[in-house]
Amino acid sequence: MDFQMFMNDIVDQARKEAEAAGFEQLRTPEEVEDAFKRPGTTLVLVNSVCGCAGGIARPAAAHAIHYDKVPNHMVTVFAGQDREATEKAREYFVGFPPSSPSFALMKDGKCVAMLHRHDIEGSEQIEVVQKLQGLFEKYCDEI
Repeated sequence: MDFQMFMNDIVDQARKEAEAAGFEQLRTPEEVEDAFKRPGTTLVLVNSVCGCAGGIARPAAAHAIHYDKVPNHMVTVFAGQDREATEKAREYFVGFPPSSPSFALMKDGKCVAMLHRHDIEGSEQIEVVQKLQGLFEKYCDEI
């Protein structure tokens, strides 16, 4: 197996993990704009093939949504893969530097909080779940 095929397998697996957790893939700038126009709260996963942090972020997101308060929408862009969509999403993360993997919590189209790679990397999965649920508690409505 050549390197490119290996990387494609890793990317496909990372996409499938995000989709299985309920995240909608945004692959174009137009899809990002449309998604970010939705009212309410939106959790954005900036997906990545980074092994350690990405391997924590995706499962943590899948577990974090089992909570009394959750975002109205969950979307994902893939850094390094869907570059234009990722760049468009990052335009909305005003005041927050680019990071992947990462989570942004949007409220009515504005970024209100962010968990950066350094908030994920080196953490236990449960710690990231708790960080996400803390954001949900602060910004999201009860289901």
